[in-house]
This record gives sequence, structure tokens and C-alpha cells, in this order.
Amino acid sequence: RDGWLHTNDLGWMDEEGYIYLGGRADDLIIRGGENISPQEIEEAVYSHPAVDEVAVVGVDDLEWGQVPRAVVVLKQGAQATAEEIMEHCHSRLASFKRPRAVVFVDSLPRNPLGKIIKRELRDKYGKK
Repeated sequence: RDGWLHTNDLGWMDEEGYIYLGGRADDLIIRGGENISPQEIEEAVYSHPAVDEVAVVGVDDLEWGQVPRAVVVLKQGAQATAEEIMEHCHSRLASFKRPRAVVFVDSLPRNPLGKIIKRELRDKYGKK
């Protein structure tokens, strides 16, 4: 359309013309009018020593529209609680970006190329 290929990817261009990708528009979490990038939350959760993999999805919320939920795979033999993961994010994220819930799973759904299928996670964990 209008000479552009629309991919639903989000990104920005710096002063020198370099393009940076920052996620996908359909993955954005909109909480009280604020756009939250799941990638930023995922990076904070990944920094916990017990976390092997994480994906963050928006959960429907009557008051805020959506709130973040982290779907976490722990490292083999590691232990952590949902409260511990959320507390770990306390100093790393603004309060409105912190996950309001953590779900532990054995593995994340992936497509044949190895990408996490967030649509499946939203379908399964995106409801209260």
C-alpha cells in the first residue's frame, strides 16, 4: 500500500537512517492508554537467574484494559515463585509495566522456525 510493505512490525529509524525493530503491533499491551512493549518486560524477567524462557502477553482487565502476564519456563532444576519473579521486576520496570501474574509452563509453543507463537499464549493465558 502506497509503496510500503506492511508487516505489523514496530520499529524506529535513528538520525543516521538505521532501522531498529522493536516487536510486533499485535503483541503490544495497552494498559490505561499506555502502550507497553512485551519485549521490555521479557528482558527484565529473563534477568532472573532461574528463568530459561519467557513470553509476556496482555490479559484482559476491566479497570485497565489489559495488564501484563509473564509465561515462564524455569531452568532445569531451578525454582522460583510467581511473587519472586514479580518482585525481581520491581526495580527494573515502571509499576504499570510490571507483570501482574506469572504462569509457569514446561515449554513455550513454537513454530517450525523456532519463534514463540504468542497468539497461542494469548488464547490460553490472555483471559483472567
